[in-house]
Amino acid sequence: MRILFFGTSSFAVPTLHLLSKSPEHDILGVVTQPDRPRGRGRQPGYSPVKQLALEIDAPILQPEIVKSPSFVEEVQQIAPEVFVLASYGQIIPRKLLNIPKYGPINVHASLLPAWRGAAPIQHSLLNGDRETGVTTIWMTPSLDRGDILLQRSLPIDLEDDSDTLTSKLAELGADLLLDTLDRIKEGSCPKTPQDDSRAIYAPSLQPADAVIRWEQPAEMCRNRIRAMCSKPGAFTSFAGRRVKIYRAAISEETNLAPGTVISFGHGSVVVACSDRAIELREVQPESGRRMSASDWARGIRIKAGEKFDLEPSPA
Repeated sequence: MRILFFGTSSFAVPTLHLLSKSPEHDILGVVTQPDRPRGRGRQPGYSPVKQLALEIDAPILQPEIVKSPSFVEEVQQIAPEVFVLASYGQIIPRKLLNIPKYGPINVHASLLPAWRGAAPIQHSLLNGDRETGVTTIWMTPSLDRGDILLQRSLPIDLEDDSDTLTSKLAELGADLLLDTLDRIKEGSCPKTPQDDSRAIYAPSLQPADAVIRWEQPAEMCRNRIRAMCSKPGAFTSFAGRRVKIYRAAISEETNLAPGTVISFGHGSVVVACSDRAIELREVQPESGRRMSASDWARGIRIKAGEKFDLEPSPA
C-alpha cells in the first residue's frame, strides 16, 4: 500500500519503523507536528517521529494546521491509498479522511470505547486499571469514535508506569497495524461500531492532575506517581519547595495524619496517606537531579514526624 503516515510522539515510532521495514508498503511521506521549543534552552527540537523519518529518509511534512487548503491539496497530489495515524496531535478533517481509498486508520492506545482522547495510558494508570490494550479504528472527524477494526489486550503489571506501558503498547500497536492493513487489503477486516454508552474519556493532562494528594488512599497516590512519571511528573512540596516523585511503592497501614514522614532510610522515605503509607523511592527536588528519596531526605535533614505540604507550592 501507498501510505501517508501521521505521528508525533514516541508511541508512534515502532509503527513507523515497522512500516519502513515492510516490503509490502511504501511510505510516501511522514506528517508530524512542527518543531517546538524544548528543554531549558527552549531551542526548536524534532519530534521522535521526525527523528526516525530523517533516519529512514522519508519525505517530511509539518503543517501547522492539517485542515488548511494548501495541505489538503498537497495530500491530494501525493495520492496515498491509506492514512496511518498514531499519536499525531491534531483532528483530521473529513476533506482529508476521504482521500485514501483504503481508508484512514488510527492506532489508539486503549481498548476503545474506553479512554477516548489524548492521554489514554495515563488515565488508565490513574484509574488503577488491570488491563489495557490497543485498537485500530476507521477514523472519523470525531475524536476516537470510528468503527473498531482490530483490538489486542495487554495486562498492566503492578510495576508498570507511563513509560513502560507506552513502550509495550507502542510495540503491540505496530504489530496490530500491520495485521489490520493485511486484512484490509484482503477485504477481510471487520468494522464494528463503538458502543457510545460505554465510552470513557481521557482528556489532556492538566497541572492539577500531577499533584499528589496525601489525604487520598495510598493506592491512588501511587497510581498518580505511576501515571505521571515521565511527563509532567507527579509532585508535592516539603517546606514550601516542590519535589517530583518518580517511583514509589505501597507500604504499611498507618493512622498518622496524611503527609506525615514516618521514617526514611535504605533508599526510601515512608509517608502516610489516608489509609496506608507509601515508600517514596526516587525523587527530584527543585533545580536538582533525580536521586534516591533517602539521599534527598538526608540532604535537607528531614525528621520523622515532619509533614509534606498538603497544598504544594506553585511552580
